[in-house]
Amino acid sequence: MTDVRQDLYRYTGKRDTQTLIRTFLRNRAFRRVVYYRYYDAPGPMKYVVRVLNRVLAKKQTIDLPPTAKIGPGLLFLHPHAITINSKAVVGKNLTMLKGATIGNSKTGKVGTPVIGDNCYIGLNATVVGGVTIGNDVLIASNTFVNCDVPDGAIVLGSPGVIHLRDKASEKYIVNAI
Repeated sequence: MTDVRQDLYRYTGKRDTQTLIRTFLRNRAFRRVVYYRYYDAPGPMKYVVRVLNRVLAKKQTIDLPPTAKIGPGLLFLHPHAITINSKAVVGKNLTMLKGATIGNSKTGKVGTPVIGDNCYIGLNATVVGGVTIGNDVLIASNTFVNCDVPDGAIVLGSPGVIHLRDKASEKYIVNAI
């Protein structure tokens, strides 16, 4: 439950039960995150969550497999056509926008990305391959990343060009935990 309240804080800036219920009922993206967090819930609730997880995934086109390892504070803005690979490893405070992809590669840097804390992945940005994305990284819209990115960087373009900036994603990570 702790992760869900931390995700809730990213969406609303609050952690109370009333806000949790209201946000769950009104916000499909938050609902998708809750189903991800409770995918392995104990007892029969597990099966209910798994069915709802599939239904919402198809309706909303957010591919968020339960095997992905994503830290607390997950936030989807404009939550449509978002894809996260099932083997991805992501730190806390990830923000993703519409069309963003975290995927694997079978050529070049083979594997799946490892993404640090406080990262922002912009509109239609793609991160692929066995790359490491550092902490406090901003990946701009329509950027293709297939190389390692150090901490505190802004990545622009296709292929991505790295520009080092201190606390690059700070202004874009709202309600950080």
